[in-house]
Parts: sequence; structure tokens; C-alpha cells
Amino acid sequence: MLRGIDVSAYQSSSYDTDGLSFAFIKATEGRSYINPKLAAQTKRGRDAGLVVGFYHFLWPGNLTAQAEYFVSKAPEKKGDILAVDWESNSEGTHASNAEKDSFIKKVKALRPDNRVILYTNRNFWLNVDTTSYAGDGLWIADYVSAGEPRIQAKWRFHQYTDSPLDKNVAAFESKAALSKWAGGA
Repeated sequence: MLRGIDVSAYQSSSYDTDGLSFAFIKATEGRSYINPKLAAQTKRGRDAGLVVGFYHFLWPGNLTAQAEYFVSKAPEKKGDILAVDWESNSEGTHASNAEKDSFIKKVKALRPDNRVILYTNRNFWLNVDTTSYAGDGLWIADYVSAGEPRIQAKWRFHQYTDSPLDKNVAAFESKAALSKWAGGA
């Protein structure tokens, strides 16, 4: 099991990379927000030799515009992982299953050399998702023991806590295996 982290504007640009193999960085949200620490957080992960991923917080509507916005702001490098964060927004709404699926497919079409995955929580996966479409892989949030999410699905990444920050594990034998998978889109 590999260890990783996910960060956004709420975390430092000099996050601790000791013992980590990967980092996911929030890039965008909707059609107008960009993480003001994106460049610095990306540099930190790359300088530490981590496999880097970027995520977009999905809002309902304007899926093509959101996908285009995300790929225009997320750094473009083969081997980076792209993710859609699908959950309820600050208004208590969320994108539909069809919108989530459409977004993943559109990002994959715009960035065919990158793995595109779904990030969601256990409740959404079990009670909201009706298609089980996760693109190239599932990143599931379930705050239980690392690597033991309470779902019956093949997952690649598991966020197991958000205290003091979002910690994750990945179901790969080694960092080399993760890098190979990420680069094999």
C-alpha cells in the first residue's frame, strides 16, 4: 500500500512529502475557481518525485465548459492523474450521474494521455451513483482503516482520514507500479 495526500488552497504549499508516493492537488472548481496555490503545490510534489494528480470539484451544468476549464488550468504532463471530485457542493446540490459520466469522458477525450478517475465518498458511491462509471479508476473517501473502504468495488485510491489533512493510500505494489499505471493511459 502506497501513502499519499491530497491538498487544496487550505493546505500549505510546503506540505510534508516524507514517506509519500503520490499527491493529488485541487486545481479547479466549476467554471471560475482556480486553486491559488496550484503552481507551488505542484512544484512541491514534483520536486519530491511524487506521482502527481489534479482534481476538479464538479458542479451541475455546463459540463463541457467545466472540462475545458479544468484541462486548461491543470498542468499537462503525461503520467499525471486527473480526477473529478463528485459530491454535494456548498449549495447542497450535485451533478447528476449522467453529468459525472459525461465530464469524465470529456476530460478523457481532451487529455487522452492521462488517466481520468472518479473521486467520491462512500455515501455517493453506494446511494447516489447509479452507473458505477469511474473512468480509469475509483478514488473513494471512507474514514475507516487505511486500505479497507467499506465498498464492493475495485478501487485504486482510498482517502481514509481528513485529520489533520486528507491522507490516502493507493492499491499498488510499488511507486514504480503506480507510475507505470499512471503513464499507461
